[in-house]
Order: sequence, then structure tokens, then C-alpha cells
Amino acid sequence: MRQAVMVSPGRIEFRDVPVPVPGADEVLLEIKRIGICGSDIHVWHGRHPFTTYPVVQGHEFSAVIAAVGEGVTEVKPGMRATARPQLSCGSCRACMRGDYHICRDLRVQGFQASGCAQEYFAVPESRLVVFPEGLSFEQGALIEPAAVGAHSTRRMDSLSGKNVVVAGAGTIGNLVAQFAKSRGAEKVLITDISEFRLKTAGDCGLRHTANISNESFEDAVHRTFGETGFQAGFEAAGVQSAMDDLVCRIEKGGEIVVLGVFDRNPRINMGYVGEHELKLIGSLMYKHEDYREAVDFIANGSIATDPLVTRHFPFEEYEEAYEYIERQEDKSLKVMIDL
Repeated sequence: MRQAVMVSPGRIEFRDVPVPVPGADEVLLEIKRIGICGSDIHVWHGRHPFTTYPVVQGHEFSAVIAAVGEGVTEVKPGMRATARPQLSCGSCRACMRGDYHICRDLRVQGFQASGCAQEYFAVPESRLVVFPEGLSFEQGALIEPAAVGAHSTRRMDSLSGKNVVVAGAGTIGNLVAQFAKSRGAEKVLITDISEFRLKTAGDCGLRHTANISNESFEDAVHRTFGETGFQAGFEAAGVQSAMDDLVCRIEKGGEIVVLGVFDRNPRINMGYVGEHELKLIGSLMYKHEDYREAVDFIANGSIATDPLVTRHFPFEEYEEAYEYIERQEDKSLKVMIDL
């Protein structure tokens, strides 16, 4: 079978390797779509701090079950599926309390372990998530980033009736905002400096947007929420200015979930945080139930995914896909690899 290996930053080599044989309790998947995410781009540039080369990338994907190993009872060949990419130890304190997504020795396929950038991929049934035939393979490949939105919006006790600001309108920020809206937020404002991303947010049903290169954050908040302001914030941009805006403008006693990836650690006025009794909450990846919820929300139409897909590339043009993302800069969101 064909396999794409990033042998060094910016260089992908195609290899012919044997098709995996599913072991006991494993499922063999025939990969159909692979989504390229921001973390993959960091690997492409050689700037991902926890990835070494060579590495087989790919952790956002959709597939068809091709075969099942001994002991697999819940699924059968022909079903559409994806799978969580997390490899956890199962014995640390985080794993023992059910928080395997923050395992002490967490490894993620596509980064610290081989990913799915190949024609066939074997995974344990326990990490498999089946999705209905009514979902396209593009939607299936977006279950993983949607699960990030599901998990991060569950990190707060409730969003019902609250005004929410999401800083960053990339794929993750977009999905976070959609989940916040679906969880009963009163109003959701999403901010960015890219008109393309903000237009896509609108195409996904997010009515309140602000380009903070043209309008101050304070003015955008007042325009959207009036004197009420906002009570919940999500940092999905990974930039200092976004963190500053959320911390300095949120209502006293408000909650901020931080899920953006920062190239440089931001400076936060902790005196201000303390005096205003703000809650800063971290959010990493997802759990299995977040994947299932992502499937449900996409299937019932609560989460729109079609506007997020900018372009498709065939498997043989993996490098061209990265180069396209580089050229487009902020004018592309989700690029798909088709097998």
C-alpha cells in the first residue's frame, strides 16, 4: 500500500509498505479522507516541539472498515468510521480517573506515533468511532476538530444564556463558536483579522463577527452585546493580543477557556485575574464522548462543516497541499487529502 512519510521538514517521501493485519480487538480501516490541521503545518515547518522525523502524519480522517480482528464485536466491514489518535498509558493518575486525554505519557498518532497517511490503518476497536452513512467522508474527517469544539465548550459549567466571545476564526475557533451557540449561548461573537475566515463563520451560521484589524475589540463587544458585555471567552487564536482582550474585557467573575497554541508564552496580568475573580481554564484535545457528540451534532445539522473545506488534493500531491496552504495563508481553512 502507499504511505506518505515526512522524512524531514518540508519533504514527504512516498513508500510502498505492507497492508497492516488487524490483531485481536483491532479494526482495519481503508482511509478515504485526511484533513490537514495547524499542528501538521508546524511539523511541516519543523517547529512542532514534540515531533521527530521521519513521521507518518495524519490524525483527522474518515475511513471505511475493511476488516476486523478476533474479538471485535460492535462493528463490521463496510461501516464508516474514524478514530481517536491518542495513545495513553492507562496507569497514571490522569488515566486512572478517566482523563486519558491528558495522560502523563500521552502520545498522539501523526506526531509522536505513526498516523494514518496511508491507504490502510489499523486501530483498536476501543478508539473507533462509527458515523452514519448520511455523513460524507469530508464530514467524517472533520469529526476530530469538531470534538475539540465539543470538549472545550464542556469545560465550563454552562453556556446557556451567556454572551460568548471566541477569539480566532480558524477551523477550531469556528467549531468552538458553533458548539457554544448549540449549547444555548445567548449571543456568540467570533473575532479575527481575516475577512475570509469571518465570511466562512457567517456561512456557518455565526451572525456576529468582528475584524479587529478594522474595529477595536471593545467596540465590537459593545456593538454585539451592548452594556451587558460577555461572560464567557475562548482563546483559539494563540496570540497575546487575543488573550489581553479577553482578560481585560470579560465581565467580572467570567470564565476563559484557553485552547489556542501559542508560539510564545503569553504574559497575563494575574493581579487583574485575581481581583476580578476570573477563571482561566485549559482545554486539550477531547475524550471519546466528545467524538460521539461531534458525530451527533454534525448529523443533526447543529454544526455546519461544508463551508470549512477549502480544497481537496489527491494523495500523491501531499506536498502540493502544504504548499497551497502556504500560498493561501489566511485564505484557506480545511484542506483535504483524498485517497
